Amino acid sequence: MPRAAAALVALICWVGLVLQFSLSFAGQHDVVATLWALLRFFTIITNLLVAIAMTLIAIERPVSPLVLGGLALAILLVGIVYATLLAGLEHPAGLAALVNNLLHRLSSIAMALWWLFFAPRARLKPNAPLVWVAYPVVYFAYALARGHFDGRYPYPFIDVGKIGWVQTALNAGGIALGFVLVGYALVWTDGWRPLGSKRAKG
Repeated sequence: MPRAAAALVALICWVGLVLQFSLSFAGQHDVVATLWALLRFFTIITNLLVAIAMTLIAIERPVSPLVLGGLALAILLVGIVYATLLAGLEHPAGLAALVNNLLHRLSSIAMALWWLFFAPRARLKPNAPLVWVAYPVVYFAYALARGHFDGRYPYPFIDVGKIGWVQTALNAGGIALGFVLVGYALVWTDGWRPLGSKRAKG
């Protein structure tokens, strides 16, 4: 059951990523340029990491509880930030709407449920959120560096050209703080949840 559920999570992510690539490629007509453009986004990178990890689980390859917890937290961040900061900015239709739902909503829900029901339980240490937060911090640095050189920022809340460095830093810091706080909630949940496998692999 954990492997089948992991395969379903992976499928959601892979389908969303492939469809997003096809939509973006239609405007670029260049594989490298399309990949470079897509890898600007936290949503794309995180869905890709979740897809890889869940594929490994589905084929019985080990993935550590620390990594699984961090990915569950990161994909939850994707869903939360989209719902609170981005959902009203665009109104995609047709295939774009399906992709939007797969990568921003369904993947977050599916991964969170998989972690709750199947991830090895009571394996996370109290300092795990401080390890996990390195991911969004490194991403912010990467996104800002790319934006500085080409003038294109992936999200309006870190668009230095429009909102300035101070507001960008405040927005990024607030998201990072929220990430850590939700991370501690995840560690707390891991300590008492009755679900999940008893043994950790990897």
